[in-house]
Amino acid sequence: MPFSFFRLRRSANRIRQIVNVFLKYGFGKVIDQIQLGRFIPFRKRIREFGQWPGVKGPGAPERLRMAFAELGPSFIKLAQILSSRPDLITTRYADEFKKLQDRVPPFSSDEAISIVEAEIGLPPDMVFASFDRIPIAAASIAQVHNAQLLDKSEVIVKIQRPNILEQIETDIGILTYAAGLLEKYVPESKFFNPTGIVEEFSKTVRKELDFVEEGRNCTRFAKNFAAIPDVCIPRIYADISTSKVLVMERINGVRIDDIPGITELGLDRKRLAQLGVDSYFKMVLEDGFFHADPHPGNIFAMPSGSIGFMDFGMVGRVTPELRETMANTFLALINKDFDGLIDHYLELGVIPEHVDLDAFRKEFKADLSDFLEPLYGKSIKEINFAEYLDTVTHLAIKHKMKIPSDLLLVNKAMLTLENLGRELDPDFDFIAAAEPYASRIIKDRMKPGKIFDKARKNVMDLSEFALVFPKQIRQLIQKTLRDDLHIKMTHIGLDRLIRDMDRSSNRIAFGMIISAILLSSAIMHATGAGPTVMGFSLLGMSAFFFALLLGVWLIISIIRSGRL
Repeated sequence: MPFSFFRLRRSANRIRQIVNVFLKYGFGKVIDQIQLGRFIPFRKRIREFGQWPGVKGPGAPERLRMAFAELGPSFIKLAQILSSRPDLITTRYADEFKKLQDRVPPFSSDEAISIVEAEIGLPPDMVFASFDRIPIAAASIAQVHNAQLLDKSEVIVKIQRPNILEQIETDIGILTYAAGLLEKYVPESKFFNPTGIVEEFSKTVRKELDFVEEGRNCTRFAKNFAAIPDVCIPRIYADISTSKVLVMERINGVRIDDIPGITELGLDRKRLAQLGVDSYFKMVLEDGFFHADPHPGNIFAMPSGSIGFMDFGMVGRVTPELRETMANTFLALINKDFDGLIDHYLELGVIPEHVDLDAFRKEFKADLSDFLEPLYGKSIKEINFAEYLDTVTHLAIKHKMKIPSDLLLVNKAMLTLENLGRELDPDFDFIAAAEPYASRIIKDRMKPGKIFDKARKNVMDLSEFALVFPKQIRQLIQKTLRDDLHIKMTHIGLDRLIRDMDRSSNRIAFGMIISAILLSSAIMHATGAGPTVMGFSLLGMSAFFFALLLGVWLIISIIRSGRL
């Protein structure tokens, strides 16, 4: 929904707070550019007189990260999501945003119990045999308490923060409004697609705010791993869960990066590394539905030797076509078919519009070949897959390839997993672990049934094209004969030219009005029009000071624009 004038007025205090924080971290010029200067305190505007001072110390990415941290849950969550989208915000900002973690003080246990009672519709003592008042974790959206059901089942209770939905919806509205202003007044920002960033953020965070959706995700993972006893997915107690309260089975174990704890339990670290990576390859390359936030706090090593997963608010999906291309990519790397690897990477990323396809492929292949050449002399085990994947992703971003968001989530997950695998087992071969899954997908593609399905689909597409094409040609000829053929043309940069011309003409008109007022003032002084004081016409003096005020205002606006 558009950010209307009335919603803008209702959110004025929050906008003012956001503007002041961005001013504090040296983004005053941007605030001016997107016409949010009216929210800057008048005294501060007068003091700066249109020229915001340069900022010494940290660079823009670090300052932006600190501003987001100070602005609270919505902006922290936005930064965390953006940290996995270097294609949208560049790698400098993505790397900086990776440093942001949820470190939010817990809300009171009395509030937590009140929310549980209001959501479930029963007093807590009629649902829980015990409920720990001290939370075991607190993040920007929710906090988690240990509890025990009446049947003595051990559970965790995830409780949404009070009023967090209203706060995030307000911030989404403000961000949408600011993104529109940024694209309107700072045309070069369109490269970063601010509106697209806010849309992706709003879609992701709204899903995370719906605990019913998270419960469904967890149930789907449980079905996918039902035949694998070494992977534990917690049970969801749907009858006592709502959109704001989620009750799930408690997993007893230690974090997957707690090496001393794993050693104390006497677990085989190599086996744990293999289990974790196998689980993710199954999610990505077999199920097409994967846990998109595999940080160490969400993966546990259990005393039985199995691994357990937690927190299913952020998930990713991989289409069968994308799974097949990813499998081909893995196999090309394993077989050192680097020419084939280049072709598969071109399939993974959407090539930008308005480019010479042949020149693009040649340039991309040249850059990728320079990176791949040192790998020819290495064994597969010697290849650092995290470094390899990160470099290839950066090359794709350099060439402005539109990488699918789910593919970037896969990349992020794989980087995290390889780091965990090497921490558990320094000799772990991540690429070799992928080979059985990739081979299975390729073999599955060659089954007669799959070949028949693809051939049938291609024949149907071809027959549909054969039926539609003559009709489209006839319509095109008819429009041409009627002189009703329209050609759509896009003028790049024309909007900015029109806006600058409009601003210049307004300033010229403003200057002419000031000149006319000054001339009228001089005539009134010369003729003594109206009452006079010490020989000066009061009307003439009033007109003079009014023209002076308008002139100062015009000069300030020109200085603020930075175009003298």
